[in-house]
Amino acid sequence: MAAILSNSVLISAASIAFNPLFWNLVARLEYNTSKLTKLFGGAKQGCYVLGATIILLGFLRDYLFKIAVAQHSSLPANASYFSLSSIIALLLLGVGNILVISSTYALGFTGTYLGDYFGILMSERVVSFPFNLVEHPMYLGSTLNFLGVAIYYRSPVGLLLTSWVAVCYMIASKYEFQFTNMIYSNATKKSPKKD
Repeated sequence: MAAILSNSVLISAASIAFNPLFWNLVARLEYNTSKLTKLFGGAKQGCYVLGATIILLGFLRDYLFKIAVAQHSSLPANASYFSLSSIIALLLLGVGNILVISSTYALGFTGTYLGDYFGILMSERVVSFPFNLVEHPMYLGSTLNFLGVAIYYRSPVGLLLTSWVAVCYMIASKYEFQFTNMIYSNATKKSPKKD
């Protein structure tokens, strides 16, 4: 129980929850007020600043996760890099990174980092790989990356934090999906009908 309540675990859990909450609140504020667009002199510039901020916060979240996992690891000092658990972990990391990188490639920077909240809309829904396999490949890929690290370090705390990642992403995806649908629905209503 003490491991679950250690400072590193609590800080990591807070960071995991903060990131999607932050980007959703800031993006909705942007959609409703255009504050970032005005502050940075354009929608693309505002989106790039938000995207860079999300990336930096992601690095911080990952670092805090690794600290918590390393502090509560049951990985022996002389552990083999080719044990079954290490191979499973590396496979999870490989699949996770493929999903994250291919999602980012398919959506582009502004599609990945909430450009639609800035009015930078995709011409049509992306249905190519990996979106043809799963609905939220970036969230799934990221969760698999956390799971891979937890398994690699044989960390029960890492598994618990990975479960928290999955819960946070499920909640975020629900709210993002509804809001994104509303954005595109409103854009369709505003655009003139073609004959």
